[in-house]
Amino acid sequence: MNIFLWVLQGLLGAAFLGAGAMKASQPVEKLAENMTWVKRYSTNTVRLIGVMEILGGLGLILPWATGIATILTPLAAVGLALIMLLAIVDHARAKEYPMIAFNVVLGALAVIIAVGRF
Repeated sequence: MNIFLWVLQGLLGAAFLGAGAMKASQPVEKLAENMTWVKRYSTNTVRLIGVMEILGGLGLILPWATGIATILTPLAAVGLALIMLLAIVDHARAKEYPMIAFNVVLGALAVIIAVGRF
């Protein structure tokens, strides 16, 4: 089970680090080409989401890998699951139904990590 959780943590951590870095660093106009939801939010909100995803991705890996404050790993997973829940609500309101499946999968993986590491 530990190896399975490590694999999930690595994959999900890398996914959120990459997505977060993109949202935190690229111009909003460029992001809006591929992510229609970006148009509904201010630049600062998009940047905040990106930074939270970066922190969550780091939180999935670093505390458990270093053995320091390991409680932060499941808490980061809960935070990322909450971000995905909010993304599901936003996409449902905008009737962007294909995006919901992607958020459900990422959120479910985050919940699995949270339960496994608590």
